[in-house]
Amino acid sequence: MGRGFGVAAGLDPEVAGPLAARCAELGYDSVWSNDHPGAKGLETLAVFAAAAPRIDLGVGVIAVDRTPPEAIAADVERVGVDPARLWLGVGAGFSKKPLTAMREALPQLREVLPGVRLVLAAMGPKMCALAGAEYDGAFFNWMTPAFAAGAREKVEAGAAEAGREAPPIFGYVRTAVGPEAAERLAKEESFYRDLHKGYRDHFDRLGEPEGTVGVAAKDAADAQTQLAAYTALDTIVVRGLASAKVDPMTAVAAAAAPQPKP
Repeated sequence: MGRGFGVAAGLDPEVAGPLAARCAELGYDSVWSNDHPGAKGLETLAVFAAAAPRIDLGVGVIAVDRTPPEAIAADVERVGVDPARLWLGVGAGFSKKPLTAMREALPQLREVLPGVRLVLAAMGPKMCALAGAEYDGAFFNWMTPAFAAGAREKVEAGAAEAGREAPPIFGYVRTAVGPEAAERLAKEESFYRDLHKGYRDHFDRLGEPEGTVGVAAKDAADAQTQLAAYTALDTIVVRGLASAKVDPMTAVAAAAAPQPKP
């Protein structure tokens, strides 16, 4: 099982650089940024790339209704991120027909981003199956360990039906550590629960109490125990919930860092 560390796009470069360097020291194999209307994830990855030149870079995820394939390719070229290091996550965003949008986007993405590994944001069963059948990876979000295991089965079934090996599965696990951990997790989750119909449907399927999806840990040992339950993920992407400053973010990264094999 791999482990990455993820942040929100637009993180101050004076924080992003030291954070990425520290993640590399801690043994993370990738660093990730999301992408949102206020900031481009690829620009945050460019800062990560300079500070941590030996680990992979991931953006999870760019919504194709907001940034079409040609614009994504232009951004990759503009920021100078090495395509060979990149896991590029894409999702439907606010598309009215999300499954159709992502099926139709893939040939365009392949054409304009040759050699880039394309990861599909997948929560529902049909999107999971599409990720397994056609994409280079699946990216889960806001799942419990048990729900992620069921979603993994859908990815594997899609791959099997397409006659190919299942691609790697990544997933954000929101992680807060310390005295205010539960409050941080609940605040983050509340924003997403009503963001759009896809998330509303997902949380309805999930059926979990508000503020419980992710890791709210009292200390590093507790964080490691909770993260270890996510066995359905090939790579856990720890989405650090902390103040956007060097010390708080690196503290979460250290608490959630990959552990040496016994």
